[in-house]
Amino acid sequence: MMIRWDETALQVFPDERGLMSWLGEAYIDGISSLRRRDLLKTGAAAAAAFALNPASIFGRPSEPTKGTAKIIDIHPHIASTDIQRYPITPLGGERSAWSKERSISFEQLIAAMDEAGVEKAAIVHSSTTYGYNCSYVADSVALLPKRVTGVFSVDMMADDAVAKIRYWATERKLSGLRLFANAGGTASQSNWLADAKTFPGLECAQSLGLPVCVSLRMSGLPQLTEIVKRFPKIRFLIDHMIEPPIAEGAPYPGSQYLFDMAQYGNVYLKVTTVNIVASRQGKGSPETFFPLLVSKFGASRIAWGSNYPASEGTLKEMVAEAQSAFSALSARDREWIFAGTAASLYPMLGG
Repeated sequence: MMIRWDETALQVFPDERGLMSWLGEAYIDGISSLRRRDLLKTGAAAAAAFALNPASIFGRPSEPTKGTAKIIDIHPHIASTDIQRYPITPLGGERSAWSKERSISFEQLIAAMDEAGVEKAAIVHSSTTYGYNCSYVADSVALLPKRVTGVFSVDMMADDAVAKIRYWATERKLSGLRLFANAGGTASQSNWLADAKTFPGLECAQSLGLPVCVSLRMSGLPQLTEIVKRFPKIRFLIDHMIEPPIAEGAPYPGSQYLFDMAQYGNVYLKVTTVNIVASRQGKGSPETFFPLLVSKFGASRIAWGSNYPASEGTLKEMVAEAQSAFSALSARDREWIFAGTAASLYPMLGG
């Protein structure tokens, strides 16, 4: 086995977990996957050797892992019926409508995944249900760690943000951080996203190799761009692509802000049911929009997420809608979007 490493400065990972996460972006000769035991055999010197140049890291992704699950969902939500054990404490004080009206438990999510043919998932903590208490997601992931992982949120402006990130990532074994920057959990935009007080938390996420999802509105784009440039080794996933106006139709001038973000190699897109529904409205067309999107970003920086059950419908219906919407793409691109990119971001889902 031979691993090609960039001939630039070395990044020494603080622990094995951070290294394993970052290896989702390594490119490997002669094999289609890098198993954990193979990694450990490379020794400390190889473990320390990793590129600091983001263009070289993100510009040449690995091949989709052989044997990767056909469909990995990186944006479902769950909520427990046990409100004594998991109290409802939404950000902004108001629980989201979907959480009140059609929330699902972890067990219901697994049943829906089985029905829909979704093999694995990265469950996104619901800040509009539990605020920054991610216990339900963490407890659920612990039940089926080979099938699901979790994405947590913390108060990035709090003095204990770094400690909380380390707790959820290292003690509770969750695999991604989410910056929920929608003020009140609804339509407005928080102004803390690029505040200097958040930088220690982002530095911690970077040292742990955590991908960082960002939920924001269009007005927050300058803040996002600032942290994307400040932390080029963090892989940022834009939730719902900030909902571009796909309904306007080709050539999609209103989506130029999104296409412009492709210049940053550490920016990834999360295409959800929200975007797929929008692509069939007005003058929009999934047959024209998604090939254009792939031409800008490459499929290896795009991943599918259901947004189930926040979006209406069954998970099985959402999978079918996504498969139809991506039908104009090549089989290789679909493999990346449905599984390969997710496995590179969350390596524990790639086995």
